[in-house]
Amino acid sequence: MKQRFTLAAAIALVLASATPSIASATMADEVKAVNDNWAHIAYEMKGSSHQTVALDKLEKQAAALVARYPNKAEPLLWQGIVVSEQANRANFFHKLGLAKEARNILAKAYSIDPHAANGGAAMSLAVLYYKVPGSPIGFGDKDKARRLLKEALALDPNGLDTNYFYGDFLLDQGDKAAARSYLLKALKAPHDPDRPVWDAGRRREVRALLAKAD
Repeated sequence: MKQRFTLAAAIALVLASATPSIASATMADEVKAVNDNWAHIAYEMKGSSHQTVALDKLEKQAAALVARYPNKAEPLLWQGIVVSEQANRANFFHKLGLAKEARNILAKAYSIDPHAANGGAAMSLAVLYYKVPGSPIGFGDKDKARRLLKEALALDPNGLDTNYFYGDFLLDQGDKAAARSYLLKALKAPHDPDRPVWDAGRRREVRALLAKAD
């Protein structure tokens, strides 16, 4: 499986304050806690073994959040992103199984609300479809990926993530000129002061892809 298979390189920031207690937190607070911790692990934590342990703990947190808010798209979306990151860092024998698990979780989030998080489920599913190998090894599907990425772009045309991932997809397909245009657009996205670690980390990834697109 390709080493590039990742949502973080897909999606999904260290907490600026203590995580709210379950009793007082809203669903949005708890989703943001998962979001923030994912970004901290992906962009700030050093050492693959530490990241693996932290992701295992975060997946349990995300699964508990899904159990507390059944049939809500956002908790499922973030559980899917965390499992995708686990797949990215897993050994060869576990990558595909975790990728399939992530796909199923994200597909459920998408079926509940395809517009949730500005098309985040569509975008995250798309990343799996173009990163994972196709048949007979895996479930990868470039046509599905393109359709879902365009759907996400329609919902968030100026977003950092949507333009980054579409640029990454186009670069993966060998279209450097088109990829460059979307990556440059990604860098023009407004900075997000509520998610500073994600914002800075994603922009580093955009610039790294731009170097490859030159």
